[in-house]
Amino acid sequence: MDRGHEVKNKQPAPMQITAEQILREARERQEDENYTAPAQKITDPEELAVYRMRERKHFEDRLRMNRNAIGTWLKYASFEEAQRDFERARSVYERALDVDHRNTTIWLKYAEMEMRNRHINRARNVWDRAVTLMPRVDQFWFKFAYMEEMLGNLAGARTVFDRWCEWEPDDHAWSSYVRFELRANQPARARKVHERWVSCHNFPRAWTKWAKFEEKQGETALARAVYEGALQNLDERDHTEELFIAFAQFEERAKETERARVIYKYALDQLPKSKAQELYKKYVLFEKQHGDRSGIEDVINSKKRFQYEEVLKKDPYMYDTWYDYVRLEESFVADAVNPDFAAARDVYERAIAKVPPAPEKRLWRRYIYLWLRYAIFEELIAKEPQQARLVLENCRRVVPHSSFTFAKVWVHSAHLEVRMGDLKAARKLLGYAIGRCPKEKLFKEYIQLELQLGEVPRCRKLYHQYLQWNPTNCSAWISFAELEASLGELERCRAIYDLAIGQPSLDMPETLWKSYIDFEIAQGETERTRALYRALLDRTKHVKVWISFAKFEAEQSADGAAAIFEEAEAHFKETAQKEERVLLLESWLEMEAASGDESRVGAVKARMPTRLKKKRPLESEDGQPMGWEEYYDYIFPEEQAKAPSLKILEMAHKWKKQKTGDPAEQEAASGSA
Repeated sequence: MDRGHEVKNKQPAPMQITAEQILREARERQEDENYTAPAQKITDPEELAVYRMRERKHFEDRLRMNRNAIGTWLKYASFEEAQRDFERARSVYERALDVDHRNTTIWLKYAEMEMRNRHINRARNVWDRAVTLMPRVDQFWFKFAYMEEMLGNLAGARTVFDRWCEWEPDDHAWSSYVRFELRANQPARARKVHERWVSCHNFPRAWTKWAKFEEKQGETALARAVYEGALQNLDERDHTEELFIAFAQFEERAKETERARVIYKYALDQLPKSKAQELYKKYVLFEKQHGDRSGIEDVINSKKRFQYEEVLKKDPYMYDTWYDYVRLEESFVADAVNPDFAAARDVYERAIAKVPPAPEKRLWRRYIYLWLRYAIFEELIAKEPQQARLVLENCRRVVPHSSFTFAKVWVHSAHLEVRMGDLKAARKLLGYAIGRCPKEKLFKEYIQLELQLGEVPRCRKLYHQYLQWNPTNCSAWISFAELEASLGELERCRAIYDLAIGQPSLDMPETLWKSYIDFEIAQGETERTRALYRALLDRTKHVKVWISFAKFEAEQSADGAAAIFEEAEAHFKETAQKEERVLLLESWLEMEAASGDESRVGAVKARMPTRLKKKRPLESEDGQPMGWEEYYDYIFPEEQAKAPSLKILEMAHKWKKQKTGDPAEQEAASGSA
């Protein structure tokens, strides 16, 4: 009969079981950790036989389930060894070797069992089988040889080492063989082992070990011969800094300091700089202990060379480093009795070979100075002016004159030709430079050269070319005019000045006008000077021009100067230039005070303005307000008459300053009043 579906109660139980409670109950039900099984006590042979049978059955069952469990085999063999049943133990080991004959642990345990129980011949057989099967396992050979040595069978141990070395093992094997022969007090045999060692492994470490062995034996000559043989038999790439350091330190210990020094220097010349850092340190220490001042300096300079080479290897365009490098080489040449310029020339050639990668003048500036320094070196230090000429000629070929040029290169070349007595070549160089790439410095240097030679017509011709090339250059006009003035050609000088001030565009017109005016003043031409000032004022009404004009008139008469000041003040008053007007009045007051005329001083003071501090709004570029700023405004007497309220404001301002107690501002306010 269908009972239908029973509805289970899915409501939570009134008592909940937590995970913590489950873990706690499981912990409480565990057995005591300190519990140990009761010890079995065997009292008769039958119980022992049963125990052995049970253990053997246990091991056999486990091995039947997993024959590859090497740990089980080893425990099984150890059990049989403990029962003193060596035949069964050997049988277990042999069965284990059938499973994995290349397991080193089985062989080691097998041989150790035989050795522990003094079965020497059986142990030899095990070791012999092991090394025959796996000759590359060094541990077998070590233990085999050690066993023979402990038994006093030195010949047998030597035979083991010989068999081992036939396989050309690593350095540990050879080193162990050498130590064995030394323990056997057979240094001659140890020497032969070293010979076989270096023939098998022709590496620096093997030679170094041999040399140190000979040194310990007191055979200094043989040790030196070993080091020399190492340098002869090893390839150059195997000449390491460790080998050279060991050789040099050996000579140092042998009190052969000169030999050691030669070795250090030879090594530093042969090894790449990047592989000789430790060598440099050792050499520095050696020279500090045994060398003189020059030797120490040589070491330090060699270290600097190494540092420069490292920097230049990373960035060959570090021209500042090249400068330091060539200065170092030049210092060697300067201090030498018989100087050799080859090293310095080599560094210079390497430096100038690093042409900047792009035709940009900013990249070429430091580079060009290397060429110039090279030329100076050849001329002044090497005393080879012809070589210096060749250097400068090559420099001119390298510079991309179509993009830019360096006037100093042309000038230096021309000066060299002058020093060599070839004026024609110097003129040709400078003329070619001006024609190809004219520059202001080229014109100036060429003119200066001709002036020193007294060639005035050539100077005039050069000035004509100079001014045709750049008529806006005021310094060129002034220099040309000063040349004519120095020659007494006053009319030529005035004509040049007139041409200059008539140019539509000038770079520094104020300098030109000042020079022209100073020239006329020096010649005592008062009327010409006044005319120049008037002509200048027609072009500019600058306050400095008015003041200069007034000072000039003051040298003639005070009334004339006052008239100029009056005229200037009227102009600035009309144009409402308050700052310039104040400067003019201050200069006027200073001049009148120097004259000592009180009436004139009072008249000028009456014209002085009152200074007031005001505020004005600030606006940003988009017209937004940005606050206020303070500024000073000047109220002149005629403005005060038009605005009587200003006097009241001034008094109120002064009263406020007195109330705040600011002495500096009070003084400023009283001064303005």
